[in-house]
Amino acid sequence: MSKIKALIVDDEPLARKGLAVRLKSFSQVEVVELCAGGQQAIDACKNQDIDLVFLDIQMPGMNGFEVARALSESVKPLPAIVFVTAFDQYAVQAFEIHALDYILKPVDDNRLEKAVEKVQSYLKTQQDNVHKKKLASFVAGITGNNCEEILKKLATGDTLVDKKYPESLAVKEQGEIIRVSTASIQWVDAAGDYMCLHCSDGQTHILRKTMKELEQELDPALFVRVHRSAIVNTKQISKLVTQSSGEYLLVLDNGQELKVSRSYRDKVKAALAS
Repeated sequence: MSKIKALIVDDEPLARKGLAVRLKSFSQVEVVELCAGGQQAIDACKNQDIDLVFLDIQMPGMNGFEVARALSESVKPLPAIVFVTAFDQYAVQAFEIHALDYILKPVDDNRLEKAVEKVQSYLKTQQDNVHKKKLASFVAGITGNNCEEILKKLATGDTLVDKKYPESLAVKEQGEIIRVSTASIQWVDAAGDYMCLHCSDGQTHILRKTMKELEQELDPALFVRVHRSAIVNTKQISKLVTQSSGEYLLVLDNGQELKVSRSYRDKVKAALAS
C-alpha cells in the first residue's frame, strides 16, 4: 500500500508541529501540508489527493465541525477524518459512533498509533460512502445547532441533540398572524429591533426579533450570515465577487447585492463550495 498522504489542521503552530513530529515515527504516513485554518485545508484537499485529515475542533473562522461539513460536501473521495480535541473522555463519546476516530490533546503516542492503524484498515476497505454517511449525519446534527453552544455542551459532557428547524415563521401583520415559508425567504436584513424578511414573491415581511434570535431559528444548512445585519438563503446566491478594494460582494439571483464582512467571509465561501 502506498503512503497515506495526510494534512494536519490546527490554528496553534506548536500543536501542528508537535503532531507532525510524532507522525514521523510512522513510515506509512506522509504529512504533505500543515494547515493553520479551515479554508486552507479545504483548498489543499481540492488540489491534492489527501487520504487523511487530522482536524482540530476549536479554531477561529471555521471550527472543525464546519470544515468537516464542507469537506464532506465538496471533496470526492472524502479523506478519512480524525478529530483532534481537548475535550475529555466523556464528551468525545459523541464522536465515537460517527467520526472515523478522534485523538485527545495532548497527543498520546499509543493513541496515535491506534488511530493510524484504524485509518489504514479503513483505507484498505475503501468504505468512503460509509464514512461519508456517518460524518454527514454527525456534522448535520452539529451544524444544525449553534456551534458555540455545541462546543460548550461537549466541554461539559452534555448530550448532543439534533435540532429541528421550523418550515415557516409566524409574522404579525395588520392584526393578523401569517405564516411565511422559510424556503421562500431570499435574504434578511436588520432594521433596528425588527427583521425584514425579503421573499421570493417580492413581498417584505417585518418580524420583531433580534438577528441572533432569528439566526437560531433558521436552518444553517440553508441560511448563512454574511454580515452582522444580514442573513442570506444560500440557494439564492448567484455569485461571490471580489472587489478591487479586496472586499467581497454577494449577488443574489434577483440582482440584490450584499456586502460580506471579513468575519463571515470563510463561512460564506464554505457555503458556496457545498
